[in-house]
Amino acid sequence: MLSSVQPAVNASTFLQYQTSQELLLLGLLSVGLSCSFLYVNSVLLFSLRSKPLFCETSRYILLYNLLFADTAQLLSSLLLFLLASLRVKLPYYACGALVLLSVATSTISPLTLAVMSVERFVAVCYPLRHAAVFTVRSTSVAIALVWAFSFVHILIRAFMLLYVFTTISPSVHMKDFCSKEAFFFASIFYDFEDVYAGTLFLLVGAAIVASYVGVVLVAGSVHTDKASARKALHTLLLHLIQLSLTLTSTLFSTIIMAIGRTEGRLVLARIYSVGFVCLNILPRCLSALIYGLRDQSIRAVLMHNLCCLCRCSTPPNKSHFQM
Repeated sequence: MLSSVQPAVNASTFLQYQTSQELLLLGLLSVGLSCSFLYVNSVLLFSLRSKPLFCETSRYILLYNLLFADTAQLLSSLLLFLLASLRVKLPYYACGALVLLSVATSTISPLTLAVMSVERFVAVCYPLRHAAVFTVRSTSVAIALVWAFSFVHILIRAFMLLYVFTTISPSVHMKDFCSKEAFFFASIFYDFEDVYAGTLFLLVGAAIVASYVGVVLVAGSVHTDKASARKALHTLLLHLIQLSLTLTSTLFSTIIMAIGRTEGRLVLARIYSVGFVCLNILPRCLSALIYGLRDQSIRAVLMHNLCCLCRCSTPPNKSHFQM
């Protein structure tokens, strides 16, 4: 009897150990990628403030705002991921600060993408008017409107939360791990999210597609700079891909909840880790890849700053000091 039970116990222990090892590996991979892109984004943010050209050109000012929002979004998502992985339960209001930061920055990114797409459209289709339309002042106003729209979104959620609390008294500590779904737990938030996300991404998508079509129509003109038009088309396509990934990330929690009803913990953890990398990390690093590698002005400064620590840590060559 004991001999038949012992192999089953050993097999169960081995599977549990294997599951824990796999989950640890997936978690380390996700955290490692997040930290790597946080570093790249931070260096690029520093680079965009290192030269007057970047501070006085509309496209670079908009890029800085997009990178700032993406970095804040990536940081908040990483903190939520670590807290859930370590099974840490936060006080309700501490969780609310993290969730509201994540929600606010998730709105800023697509709106900034729309403004950047319109800026590329004007630069290609109306090059003589571009400098007059997209000045430092008008770009700053556009960024302020983007942040104001995001602030209104947070206010609406706050008023809805107060309405929910009139009927439900929240506990001091959350019963579940900190997440947007656990914080905005009432069904009214899901209805609001569907309408808001659908409207937002429909408008932003329309702005990007309209800009793309406009550049395509103008690209065939004799007087158009072909190289500039081709580069703008590639940029707009990448913006559309970035927007699609961001839209999918808003639906990711619904997909996870549906899968969790039928699949086990290991399968759910695998899907969650892969989705975290593809839908939370990847959209937040595309801006650095699109502009940091494709833009020659940024690439030189970015590579210099990225390699600066390596050069500083390398001991100087003695031959340089020999006379």
